[in-house]
Amino acid sequence: SPSSIILFDTFVNILSHNLGEPAYEADVAQLEYKLVAGEYGLIIRVKGFNHKLPLLFQLIIDYLSDFSFTPAVFEMITEQLKKTYYNILIKPETLAKDVRLLILEHGRWSMIDKYQTLMKGLSIEALSAFVSAFKSQLFVEGLVQGNFTS
Repeated sequence: SPSSIILFDTFVNILSHNLGEPAYEADVAQLEYKLVAGEYGLIIRVKGFNHKLPLLFQLIIDYLSDFSFTPAVFEMITEQLKKTYYNILIKPETLAKDVRLLILEHGRWSMIDKYQTLMKGLSIEALSAFVSAFKSQLFVEGLVQGNFTS
């Protein structure tokens, strides 16, 4: 549903926000990470020198397992999402891409649906329930490329 997608986007953005300060040293050491709310789940991409990459990945997993947020962070992230969704809607090329994907992909929700749902409001309780349900059904698939030992 559009509300599930919005809750997932909110969850991923709050997780990224929470990792900002602890992962700063990894950024200085030229290690990169990216969290993406993918079509089939959370995508965690890590990239960099292989000898310290497991530490960065472990940091991300720790913050995922002990996910928490404050009401202020929740409000800030939902306001950012409103702006992001609105900016997509006012640009013809991104709106056209969204409409094209809506036609081509089964089960996709339009940006208009997501924006309208977000404007109706989200609750902190709904996000907490979503995160609990998400973590209860969590499983891992992995792909490792490059110079990495088993």
